[in-house]
Amino acid sequence: MDADVRRRLIELLRTQSSAALATLHKGEPAISMVPVALAADGLLIHVSDLATHTRDMREHPRVSLLLMGEAGELPQARPRVSIAGEAVFIDKETPAYDAARAIYLARFAQAAMTFGLADFSLVRIAPQSARYVAGFAQAHALGGPDFMTLLREAAT
Repeated sequence: MDADVRRRLIELLRTQSSAALATLHKGEPAISMVPVALAADGLLIHVSDLATHTRDMREHPRVSLLLMGEAGELPQARPRVSIAGEAVFIDKETPAYDAARAIYLARFAQAAMTFGLADFSLVRIAPQSARYVAGFAQAHALGGPDFMTLLREAAT
């Protein structure tokens, strides 16, 4: 991956605030939309226990996120990154929760109210691998360590 492609991936991660979340629901694939914030150790989502995707992640923590950039002339040329990872529920009684909450609220200040609700959880999606499509016929596979390096840079 050259420097320009790397820069565009970091920009995509920084600018996209929502993602498609793929989970396993009763043995079938399911997709929902979630707001997403970047952290140096993964991507953060704040979810309600009332949502089926939350129950899905508790039962099957392997998930995927898809972040997409703006549409171009051809749908196939739309930049996107698909991230395979593990959903890790962050314990509310830990310093990690306080740090993740601050990061999430820095991006979504309007979510402050939901942090007071007992049924909401912060989940870190710990990336295992990623596939970045920079445009038509421009796909790049990234292993976990390589993607984490990019994510840390994007989160700063």
